[in-house]
Amino acid sequence: MLREVWPFVDAHRRGGRPVVLARLVDRDGPGARPPGAAMAVAADGTWCGSISGGCVEGAVLEAAREVLAGGLGRMLSLIPGDELLPWEAGPACAGELRVLITPAPSDPVHTAITTALEQDTDLTIRVELRPPYSWSAATDSGALTASGPAHTEAVTRRRTLVLAGATDLAALVATFAESLQFRVVIVDPRPAHLESGAFRHSARLIRGWPGEWLTANPLRRYDALIAVSHDPRIDDGALRAALAGEASFVAALGSRATHAQRIRRLTGTVGLERLTGPVGLDLGGITLAETALSIVGELVAAGNGRAGGPLRGGTRPIHCRRIASA
Repeated sequence: MLREVWPFVDAHRRGGRPVVLARLVDRDGPGARPPGAAMAVAADGTWCGSISGGCVEGAVLEAAREVLAGGLGRMLSLIPGDELLPWEAGPACAGELRVLITPAPSDPVHTAITTALEQDTDLTIRVELRPPYSWSAATDSGALTASGPAHTEAVTRRRTLVLAGATDLAALVATFAESLQFRVVIVDPRPAHLESGAFRHSARLIRGWPGEWLTANPLRRYDALIAVSHDPRIDDGALRAALAGEASFVAALGSRATHAQRIRRLTGTVGLERLTGPVGLDLGGITLAETALSIVGELVAAGNGRAGGPLRGGTRPIHCRRIASA
């Protein structure tokens, strides 16, 4: 979960402002955030992240500001709704939360985390759960030792989402996907499309045929390919290459009629039964943003083994354990 708040931590460190980190290290009941959830609080009063979705953040902020003022790191035991009067309704997620509040790690741990996130490499981070709450980090988890109980987090390479076709829709899908910690690659043989200026600087733009690029750069098991060019010359080669590999989500944009034609063209393709199309959840959207939301919604649902239906009609836990992206 450090990935969610680390840009904030790093920016304040570069600006010379101290930062305190709060980490949810244990919970004995249901809750909106999983163990490992993080908040970062800076000396200028700004903060980001969440421990419980809103139930205990006030108490965490107060304790973090005390640490920023020179106090020692500490372990808090918090119960959502504990400050309410007896007749006031409390939240359903009332289990006890154990929250560790410490200054953000200094070098070399800070640099190791920043480098791993920037270069998209694996790193194991450990903070001890007893004073002085020491931090350590290593690319090899076996190299880390702790004298007592510790909270450990593995920062792994992000899942890759390849978009075949540099379109306005691809730009919106990329924006959504990057906020979900996907590494986005957009591949298109048309230079004018790649140079439109619509794409975020963090997306990787590749001029070439997506099928050829995917053959040379096979996707991993938890990666994804979505064909959005609406041009069979571009999309079909990308789909053939992705379906022949390990990618867990391979999908294509288009109407039902367009997809039926696509299936006929791809008859005999290895893995064709894994192709998702038309891609997207049934939101009834019309605008590009609504279409992008629909597509990314199905991408997330598929990654979590869900169908994407309304929560009110479901019986399964609302939150699921994140599938590792090894």
